[in-house]
Amino acid sequence: MIPKLQCRNVWKIYGENAASLLGGETAPDSDALNKAGVVAAVRAANIEIREGEIFVIMGLSGSGKSTLVRCLSRLVEPTAGEILFEGRDLLKASRQEMIDIRRHKMGMVFQHFALLPHLTVLENIAFPLDIQGMGRKEREERARQVISLVSLEGREDRYPHELSGGQQQRVGIARSLAVEPEIWFLDEPFSALDPLIRREMQDEFMRLQAMLKKTIVFITHDFDEAIRLADRIAIMKDGQIIQVATPETLVLEPADSYVQEFTRHIPREKVLTVRSIMHTGVAEGEPVAANARIASVSERIVSGGRDLPVADETGTIIGAISPGAVIDVLIGRKVA
Repeated sequence: MIPKLQCRNVWKIYGENAASLLGGETAPDSDALNKAGVVAAVRAANIEIREGEIFVIMGLSGSGKSTLVRCLSRLVEPTAGEILFEGRDLLKASRQEMIDIRRHKMGMVFQHFALLPHLTVLENIAFPLDIQGMGRKEREERARQVISLVSLEGREDRYPHELSGGQQQRVGIARSLAVEPEIWFLDEPFSALDPLIRREMQDEFMRLQAMLKKTIVFITHDFDEAIRLADRIAIMKDGQIIQVATPETLVLEPADSYVQEFTRHIPREKVLTVRSIMHTGVAEGEPVAANARIASVSERIVSGGRDLPVADETGTIIGAISPGAVIDVLIGRKVA
């Protein structure tokens, strides 16, 4: 299966004669870039994003994650590389073709909601459909459907200043969904929210994804948020992608000391699944899901005081899990 979106050896260099630095047989190193007086925001990035997955890009401030996502949609023009969307190189698309792709196939949500203050909730959500040229009746009908999706019924006629921060973010999410995008870019959409509202928005996001099965590229610097949402995570540092893996693999098999340090303080029970610590023995009782996080089932397993069977996604029993293995995770004892 062709990935939904591929990024091949993508660079974004800011400075004079940036492209000329990439013309040689070998890529420029940090010394060469510094000597040339340029800044490499993205360096030789390679990723593949699968249909229907939540792909999280994370890193510290200045790591290049936001620049990379803007390169993927060509809101920022890459210096070199290929960006393949459904097998087509977006860097070869004309300006008008890119406008059409963004209008019809890409949804975007950013940290700042950018709602239009003079438009109501309904009008804000319908706005991108108006830009597409959709008739008023049809676009308002679509907007009302999305309003229902994000649980904003009854607020259609309110203006942005009459909404809470969480409600404003729901409007931003609904507006991006109104165009029924094939791929959805979200750049730290919840980071400006209070912790409680942020958690609620994460719950809402997961509820929407369970229904819509979108292909999502999600940026965050919060590892707790990443492990809660992600199917896979890309860790960035100084414009480079250091490792792409599941949250579990990042913790158990970090690619280098940077990834290891990045994940050091994450509670293992939030990341590790039952599958990762089960054994091949036989047990009786109600099965535990193999893909369940340890944190979500630890109380049941430990309080039961006995091994329980483990079932995969098809319901097939594939092993068993012991209270002792769960306790090892909870107290931080090394997991084999």
